[in-house]
Amino acid sequence: MSDVARLAGVSPQTVSRVLNSSPYVSDQARQKVERAVRDLDYRRNRAARALVTSQTMHLGVVTVGTTQHGPSQALFGIAERARELGYATSLVSLGDTNRSAMQRALDHLVSDAVDGIVVLAPTVAAADAVEGLSAAVPLVMFEPGATDHPRIVAHDEVMGAHEATTYLLQLGHPTVHHLAGPAGWLGTTARIEGWRRALAIAGRVAHEPLAGDWSAASGHAVGLRLLQRARPTAVFVANDQMALGLLKAASDLGLRVPEDLSVVGFDDIPEAQYFQPALTTMHLDFMEVGRRCVDRVIQLIRGSETGPEPVMAPYLVPRLSAGRYVESLDGPQQRLEPAALATPAGERDAGSVARVGDT
Repeated sequence: MSDVARLAGVSPQTVSRVLNSSPYVSDQARQKVERAVRDLDYRRNRAARALVTSQTMHLGVVTVGTTQHGPSQALFGIAERARELGYATSLVSLGDTNRSAMQRALDHLVSDAVDGIVVLAPTVAAADAVEGLSAAVPLVMFEPGATDHPRIVAHDEVMGAHEATTYLLQLGHPTVHHLAGPAGWLGTTARIEGWRRALAIAGRVAHEPLAGDWSAASGHAVGLRLLQRARPTAVFVANDQMALGLLKAASDLGLRVPEDLSVVGFDDIPEAQYFQPALTTMHLDFMEVGRRCVDRVIQLIRGSETGPEPVMAPYLVPRLSAGRYVESLDGPQQRLEPAALATPAGERDAGSVARVGDT
């Protein structure tokens, strides 16, 4: 650090501030230090730093369900943000989320001398297992459907499901069926709650939801049962992969989307805009969830005053899979043009963002 300071023409304290991402450094000084770091190929000695600061610059992450889109994207956001701030990460992936398994995972990370832990396990069992456990270091959890809390980062998935359902009701559909996620997931519970709430407010019947396992295959299998049994005009699907399966089920049965069936998904995976037709869905920024988890746990590590972490708001992305619904006076029911294209020309294209009530 002394060599870096001499080459940059600043004090060692300024070098330390730059390396610790302090905001109290001028842009000019920061650029000088960063250039000197590159020129000298400087590498920080983590062991020496740990002796001086009692911090290892090392975060632990406990994960469940990383094969799913949301947790996998959040994990990427954690790794990216930790690296930006100079932290290494250690990962423990759990298949079983009971209390003893979770305690063993936390104990393992604490013994590995992490400064803090992020629990990326959006299941009911994981949330219950963490409740009341002692990690001996600051801990932050990703918990879908939770309200504002100093140690929880989450999307407001209840609101997101409510908004998706309300959007379909505002398009004129008499009610909205739900293809839910599997039991035991916090996201499943939150999305069912939001869907039921929207229907209750509108005074519409809520048919019992059918559940898949988050996969396109389950969306196809459950979708066939749903479409053959109930003949719905609109379905809110708990994630985009299952919505893809539902679109295939509709095609197999000779139903057109959105002319015969409107579909709204959840998550806005990158492939959603390439479905046939392009999928109307709720956008959730899971990478930002990961980044916020890291920022929050570092605040706790540093002893900063931390109020509740505001929940993140999903938003609707209207595309071509949801259409307006009317009943013809001549008898047959019919859907009009896709809702995403129903606004006046120039106001919004088919892939733009909208809130409920925009169309």
